[in-house]
Amino acid sequence: QVQLVESGGGLVQAGGSLRLSCAASGFTFSYHGMGWFRQAPGKEREFVAIISSGGSSVDYTDSVRGRFIISRDSERNTVTLQMNSLKPEDTAVYYCAKSERLFTLPPRQENGYDYWGQGTQVTVSS
Repeated sequence: QVQLVESGGGLVQAGGSLRLSCAASGFTFSYHGMGWFRQAPGKEREFVAIISSGGSSVDYTDSVRGRFIISRDSERNTVTLQMNSLKPEDTAVYYCAKSERLFTLPPRQENGYDYWGQGTQVTVSS
């Protein structure tokens, strides 16, 4: 069955970096776009970054553009979120998700995803 397992979260000081990874299995990874979302305490889950099935197209929410980089490795079936210049407002549980769409850039909306990981906590101290 489909599994998405995130790792790499933790506690970091403002200005620091973290690298999140999502290991995917149970589906043809190279066919599907992937996304990263996050949910801060007391807030709704929000879009962070997306990457197309082939990795050539990406998109970011404005608040992380220029600081975060999404990438994928189709040999290892992993999608990675490199987070630099972290801010306290980046504190959240981060989730990776599998897009229902094939061979296209996935949507920013949550309802375009059919499987989600369990999440990994990122805490940025000021």
